[in-house]
Amino acid sequence: MTAAMPIPELEAGWRRFRSGRYREQRRLFDQMAREGQRPHTLMVACCDSRVDPAILFDCDPGELFVVRNVANLVPPCEVDDGGPHTSFHGTSAAIEFGISVLAVDHIVVLGHSQCGGIRALIEGIPAAFGPMPFLSSWIALADEARERAFAADPEPARLATICEQLAIGLSLRNLRTFPAVRDRIAAGRLSLHGLHYDLRDGALSLLDVDLGRFVAVDGGDADA
Repeated sequence: MTAAMPIPELEAGWRRFRSGRYREQRRLFDQMAREGQRPHTLMVACCDSRVDPAILFDCDPGELFVVRNVANLVPPCEVDDGGPHTSFHGTSAAIEFGISVLAVDHIVVLGHSQCGGIRALIEGIPAAFGPMPFLSSWIALADEARERAFAADPEPARLATICEQLAIGLSLRNLRTFPAVRDRIAAGRLSLHGLHYDLRDGALSLLDVDLGRFVAVDGGDADA
């Protein structure tokens, strides 16, 4: 007995995958099935459907352990009396797993231009969408980034980009509140990185901690 996928676009894509990449990389898939995953990088990325980390960085399966949420935010580590906070923390759980179980070498916070979550942070959630308490509570994690962006008094066209980049820095700071992250950094076994991707031209910028700003990554001959 077989079933038809209820979403034709996904069925067509899966068939292309099975007859193409899966067949071409069968040895890799077999190895991962036997040995499990060994990603080198944990990536906190946005849910935005236009920004897929595996496509953006042309990665093979098994290279990235990806955590996606609205506006690629990392909450601070929260504990009560030495134990986990009672709220649900999907992003924190993924970070804990990536560090303690997968022992990744890098954590990347990947932000991007035209981020709807950051726009909602700046402009507020339109009343036409109705109450959105979960989204409002979540993006409030980046209130500090919004305040600093407005205080910088940038040109209106630059406000969103500045807020997006400040939110990345805030998430990197929050990552350091996790004891396991701090311990691995201190031991020289983990590095943190902030990246910002521009949807308009495919450009990538890296947070230079020493300079305190984002610097363009050399794209080589990408524009040739």
